[in-house]
Order: sequence, then structure tokens, then C-alpha cells
Amino acid sequence: MKGFLEDANYSIGLLDEGATLADVIDNCIYEHTHTGKRAFYVGDLGKLVKKNTQWQNVMAPIKPFYPVKCNSTPGVLEILGTLGIGFACSNKSEMVLVQDLGISPENIIYTNPCKQASQIKYAAKTGINIMTCDNDIELKKIARSHPNAKLLLHIATEDITADEEMNMKFGTTLKNCRHLMECAKEFGIQIVGVKFHISSTCKDLQTYIHALSDARCVFDMAEEFGFKMNILDIGGGFTGSELQLEEVNHVIRPLLDVYFPKESGVNVIAEPGCYYVSSAFTLAVNIIAKKTECDKHLPSGVKQARDDEPVFTYYINDGVYGSFASKLSEKLNTTPEVHKKYKEDEPLFTSSLWGPSCDELDQIVENCLLPELSVGDWLIFADMGSGTLGEQSTFNDYQRPLIYYMMSFSDWDEMQDAGITSDTLMKNFFFVPSCIQLGSEDRFSTAA
Repeated sequence: MKGFLEDANYSIGLLDEGATLADVIDNCIYEHTHTGKRAFYVGDLGKLVKKNTQWQNVMAPIKPFYPVKCNSTPGVLEILGTLGIGFACSNKSEMVLVQDLGISPENIIYTNPCKQASQIKYAAKTGINIMTCDNDIELKKIARSHPNAKLLLHIATEDITADEEMNMKFGTTLKNCRHLMECAKEFGIQIVGVKFHISSTCKDLQTYIHALSDARCVFDMAEEFGFKMNILDIGGGFTGSELQLEEVNHVIRPLLDVYFPKESGVNVIAEPGCYYVSSAFTLAVNIIAKKTECDKHLPSGVKQARDDEPVFTYYINDGVYGSFASKLSEKLNTTPEVHKKYKEDEPLFTSSLWGPSCDELDQIVENCLLPELSVGDWLIFADMGSGTLGEQSTFNDYQRPLIYYMMSFSDWDEMQDAGITSDTLMKNFFFVPSCIQLGSEDRFSTAA
């Protein structure tokens, strides 16, 4: 990802009151149908502004630090940087990306639980001091490579669900925190705070109560060792729903007031990633191949609605080695929408969707109902902004989808009124009339 910002000469289209995001998608599909059917995203960057306003209204003064791995496209990073949001980076490439935006080291946290020594040294060289740690081996490695580091002890939470049992878990126990503080004292490393993370799939908000109580215990423990703790990181797990945000705030606010009141000097931060970007991006993919299956040849897990109906298998020009990479470890949270118009009474058939690699892992949707489609038709996936637009595979000559950035005039005006601008960002805007025409002279961004 190094150099991604310099390589992407992107633009942001300003939509007038008569133009909609659906119009943009329609025109992009028309253009791609004639020039080469490549998958593409349309990103509504105005949604980032709205999400930040929502965060400030509900969660202030908790400062967001955006996890760059969630979506590292230049339009997203520039908008969030202009909004004054901090960044949580998991590797050197991500640190370089946000530093190229002019983000100060104080607004960057190195959060990878398993850091490379060379990347710790890079953080030390560039003044990125705050980083997470959950074991003594990692602590010793940091001490050797970055003696001025300021550590957040990553503590484990009891939020494991059936869907997460196979996922890697990080975080140390309360008992081991004492050992880590002893090691930090021995190696002269500062411990300045605590981090925990609760997954967005966790339905029991009581987990926050336990986590905050444990964090308070670690802060008390740190006083015994003479550490001056001033940061509490409550992690991510924010889905993007305003209701969920309000529910979390309702649970944690009274405890923060008791355990970490304003006069304590503790700065509370969070790492909302999916919250900001998930709903901002829509992915359009093209059907490149099609098979009609009989009952005995059906893929595993696919069942016919009726014995006499065909079952269709469609192959699309994007898959798990590209935009659907998260499908390898979690369920797909969006359903395909057929772009072409079809009659309400048109029959629907059992269908499955696969990526272009012809790999047995490259299944996008196992079982869904769709009208019969043809090679060349388009499918639309909404809410595709999270975990889909970072470093991607070149498996099977995979082409990174193009990205078209948009923003409504009302959202642009809101940025102006709030003073949320920068010279670098402003030069990327251009006007898109209500009668959108894409062609060889359009200025739509393609961050490829």
C-alpha cells in the first residue's frame, strides 16, 4: 500500500440536488458495459461526515481513532484526517499512508498485537510512541526497538460467541498485567493506559461493564508501580447503527463517570472502523459465467426450492481474493441486488454466487433467490466499505475495482460551515450535474 496516496489522482464528484447515488451507479454501469466490464465501487464520502457528526453527538468526548486496515482508500483517509480523527495502524505501510496526510504522531497508535521489530523501529524513528501490548515477549521486543514507547496493555474480554470461537483472540488477563508491569519496570518502558476490544457480534452489553471494571483494576494496579496512566481505549465493535451506538453509550457513560471521571485526566478513545465506512461504499460486479445445475450436481449447501426448477450458479468478476476477502472468516452482511429491471411477478430461482478464481473457497453467496440472469448482467452489493478496500490479492490476475467518490452538495456545505476543509482535499472536488453523462472526459476518480 506504500505510495497509494501519491499513485491515486482521485477526484470527488459533487452531486447537485437532482442527482442521486443511484444515478451515478447507473451511469458507471452504462460506461463499463461499453468499455470493459470491470467491478467498481461508488463511495459516498458525505456519509463519513454524517457518521462523525453522529459520533460527536452521542459519544463525545470519546475521541475516535480510525483503524486504517478497515478501508485504506485515499478519499476515506483524507476526509477522516480533515475531520480531525486519529488513526490506528497495524503496520508500517498504514503508518506511512497517514503520515503522508500530515497526521501528527500523537494522533497515530500502532495496534498490531504481533509487531515486526523493523516496524517498531520505524515507529520509533518517526515519533509514533503509543502502541498496544499483551504479553511479555512483545514487551521485551518493544523495549529493545523502541525504548520511548508508551504502552497500552491490551486486556482480554469475555465476549466470545459461537461464531467467534475459531477466530484469533488477543488480550492478557488481569493476573498477567501485574507481571507485565514488573517487566516494564525492569526494562524502563512506560505503561500509559489500557485497551480492550468487544466485537460487533457481541450481543451482551454487560461485557462492557466487566471490561470497564477490569480496566479500572489495571489502572489501580499501575498506581502501585508508579505508572501514570492517562489513556483508556475501548476498542471497536461499532456497527454503524445509531441505535447500537446509543445503546453502548447508555451502558458505558455512567461507568466512565464513576471509574474515569473528567478530573482523573484519563482520555477515553475508541477505534470505530466499520462504523464510519461500511455504509459509505456500494460495489457493482458483473456476471462473467453461468451454469445451470441439476439436483445431483448441486454445490454443497444449495437446495432447490422445487424439484422441477433449475438451480443457477453465477460467477462474478470479484471474489474472496478481492473485495469479498472478509467472507473467508465471517458471514457476508449484505445481499445482492439485481441492477436490471425485472417484473415483480418474475419467477425467482435458487442461485449461488462465486468469484472468478474457480477456487473452492471462492464462494460469495451460498444460497439466494434471484431471477434468471445472463452473462453481462450486473449485481449490486451495498454496505461494502469495511474490510474490502485495503491491500488485495493478485490471485488469478485479479484487478482491483475502480473507485468513484461522490458527495452531495448539502454534505459539502456542512463541511464548509464546520470549517472542515484543507487545500489538498478541496482541489479534488468537481461538479456533477443532475443529468449525469460519463464519457472519456469525465473527471470521476479511479483509485485503482
